[in-house]
Amino acid sequence: MCNLPTKNILSNPLSEVFGFPIQNESDKAKRYRKQQLCPYNNKVPNCTKDKAIAPLGVCSIYHGGSPVMTCPVRFREDWIIADEAARFFFEEGTNWTTLSETRLKDADGKSAGNIDYVLVSYDDKGRLLDFASLEVQGVYISGNLRDPFEAYMKSPSPDFSWEKSYKYPTPDY
Repeated sequence: MCNLPTKNILSNPLSEVFGFPIQNESDKAKRYRKQQLCPYNNKVPNCTKDKAIAPLGVCSIYHGGSPVMTCPVRFREDWIIADEAARFFFEEGTNWTTLSETRLKDADGKSAGNIDYVLVSYDDKGRLLDFASLEVQGVYISGNLRDPFEAYMKSPSPDFSWEKSYKYPTPDY
């Protein structure tokens, strides 16, 4: 999320759409917007935020002059989240891997939900040594994000602006 442009942040809630800052007008950014693709290791190539058809392709919004991630898939960029978690949980030099969407069972063997990521450390023979669980949450939004997103998608422009109003989208920490 570093180095994202801050142009129009006072009149525009949209920081990234389908993986690219709205100021990015490269052919690649245009292709991702047109095809509704996700560059952040979604389970499928397309964005599925909110719904599979007509997804809400906003990865981050501006708040207080800085981008704030609103999509949990956005955290998967280059799998830095896994590297940082492993560095936190395990000693340097530990062999580890990440499992995603691991089912958690209760004492009766029934599903108690999924854990976003389980990092496991293992020895040189592949035997499990330790594990750590990691839950990821993008920030919730108050207000209406779909209206500015749809307006932007009708006519993508780096100069897009959205008038602040009663339902202007803001992070709901």
